[in-house]
Amino acid sequence: MSTSPRKHKKSSAVSPRISKVSYFGRIKASIVQHVQQLSSSFFELWRTPVATLMTILVLGIALSLPTVFHVMYKNMERVTGQWDSASEVSLFLKKGISEERIQVLINKLGLYENIETVTYISNHQALQEFKDISGFSKALDHLDENPLPAVLVVAPVKSARNAAGSKLLVAKLEREQDIDLVRVDIEWIEKLQAIFYLVVDMVIGIAALLLLSVLLIVSNTIRLNILNQRAEIEVLKLVGATNRFIQLPYIYIGAWYGFLGGVIAWFFSLILVFWLHASVLSLTSIYQVEFEIMSLTFNESIVLVITGAVLGFVASFISVKQYLVQIEPK
Repeated sequence: MSTSPRKHKKSSAVSPRISKVSYFGRIKASIVQHVQQLSSSFFELWRTPVATLMTILVLGIALSLPTVFHVMYKNMERVTGQWDSASEVSLFLKKGISEERIQVLINKLGLYENIETVTYISNHQALQEFKDISGFSKALDHLDENPLPAVLVVAPVKSARNAAGSKLLVAKLEREQDIDLVRVDIEWIEKLQAIFYLVVDMVIGIAALLLLSVLLIVSNTIRLNILNQRAEIEVLKLVGATNRFIQLPYIYIGAWYGFLGGVIAWFFSLILVFWLHASVLSLTSIYQVEFEIMSLTFNESIVLVITGAVLGFVASFISVKQYLVQIEPK
């Protein structure tokens, strides 16, 4: 009688270890199963190499267009960021103002939150620059006095280099007593902004349509695969295979389609940037601007490939859920 409680206690102590081992064993078996399905689905793609290659190329083209648009947007943003002169504000000072008062004004403007730099151009420097540009240096030498005022060129901070920021800055500068005239080409800034935002909206719209086309292409491809292998699926269901077990290879095939399509899109974008590089260099040399076209960074390339894989995974998952349940053994 005294030994039975000990036996019961010993058996209860062993059961958690058994359940713990079986729990981790199930996790390990599940991981092994997913890895096997992932690798076997990749080789399954190439049972029909021509059709697979055509599908991957179509997906690559569909993904490469949003990628190219992104590269264009990124480079346009850099170009517009280099056009600092479009947002610069020219302050024409009153005649007869002393150098001391000019320096006080420069120090005061330097404290403005929306001003990045202040450049002083004296009336003598302005006259010399005008002589060099106009070619009337001899005629200007006969003038009794210098007609040009001193100028302060103000560069706003990056957040204020837009039409709204320029208007606020101009209104603030016009209240300064020593400033005679404030000049800034706000209309040019507004036109530049309008063109830039129009291009961005077009890129987003076209990219959304192309990404939707990727979903439709992968979904339709997986649907055809399921219909072509209907007999095999019926046999698997007859021997007791669940829908979850059957759907895994098809979902992984869709992910492989998207992944490989993303790799092709990355390759196409590199070719396009290389092709445009010489043209961009010749154009920038004409306008005397130092600019080099940027391609995708390493992180952007990883995001592109992962995005393709996720789109393929989602499309195949939707297609499998819709069509696999319709196949039942007779």
